[in-house]
Amino acid sequence: MEVAALHWLRQLQKTKSGVQFKVLVKADEDECLQDTENVSVIKIPVKPYPVWEQIIMPGVAKKLGARLLHCTSNTAPLFTKIPLVVTIHDVIYMNKNEYSGSAYQNFGNKYRRFIVPRIAKKAKAIITVSQFSKQEIMNALQIPGQKITVIYNGVNPRFKMEGNIEKNNSFFDKYQLPNKYILHFGNTATRKNTLGVLLGFKKYVEENENPVNLVISGCRKEVILDLLLQHNLQQIQAYLYLPEYIHPDDLPLLYENAITFVCPSFSEGFGMPIIECMACGTPVITSNTTSLPEIAGNAALLVNPYNHGEIAHAIQQVVTQPELCQNLQALGFENVKRFNWENTVTETLKVYEKVLKENLN
Repeated sequence: MEVAALHWLRQLQKTKSGVQFKVLVKADEDECLQDTENVSVIKIPVKPYPVWEQIIMPGVAKKLGARLLHCTSNTAPLFTKIPLVVTIHDVIYMNKNEYSGSAYQNFGNKYRRFIVPRIAKKAKAIITVSQFSKQEIMNALQIPGQKITVIYNGVNPRFKMEGNIEKNNSFFDKYQLPNKYILHFGNTATRKNTLGVLLGFKKYVEENENPVNLVISGCRKEVILDLLLQHNLQQIQAYLYLPEYIHPDDLPLLYENAITFVCPSFSEGFGMPIIECMACGTPVITSNTTSLPEIAGNAALLVNPYNHGEIAHAIQQVVTQPELCQNLQALGFENVKRFNWENTVTETLKVYEKVLKENLN
């Protein structure tokens, strides 16, 4: 959500609308957004997030004389008289079983479960990122469809296939990765299906004499090793590379050099890495459920995320069929044309205009 908001704001800075925007952020050492002619960054002292969002931030917005307040990450202040637009990316956290992540993730889910149903009714308009999420919001929160606008996320232009040999060599040296690898983003949340990827990869390894290695990034090494131990998967450890953190600047190279990106999540509201991979020319394996077919279009291999055999078979297909990879790459390049931040900003400004016009009447 933070990445989407940042890319959206950077595109907003390039957009000539005649409107002044104030971006309220927690004061932080990581200053990723600077003032421009139409966008000013207002830093607010760091407090626990609920205090910051529910008390401090709406007070600052009121003092600034804001005509409209757009909160971009599911939640928003409950007590403000400023007309409110909220982006609800998904309602996965409304599932009572969605408490298998870290303590931080679990607290966030509880906070959202309390705030989102109330804020969805209070907001003048809701923006969401897929038709699937719109339907889920309507069903889970009893919100009429006309109140919800679907606006897709975009893909950052920095995600592209460069084929720069010097950059690639430096990248491999930096992270000590194998020359050929399958990529997955690990996560402690059950819905991300990291265990399913490991089980599918085990089957793939068992069926091949010289299997391609699996790189799992974004998850602590000990978490993956615990999963291997708990599920008797130690035999595949020799084929795993576990860089816990890849610098954001290196993500395009991580994508570009992967044979395939495996993302068989049980549930996603959008699935940003899918289109980022496609923009980098990387074939994608993803789930045939929730928003993922909508976002992937015809440009990915779709699998049942509960079927480890399907995951293994899809990996085998991509690894052994160059023509399939070339076809998926071409379809991916075409698919990502549907997702651009310029369009996201244009459509969002239309929502603002509608809310402001209705507020005057």
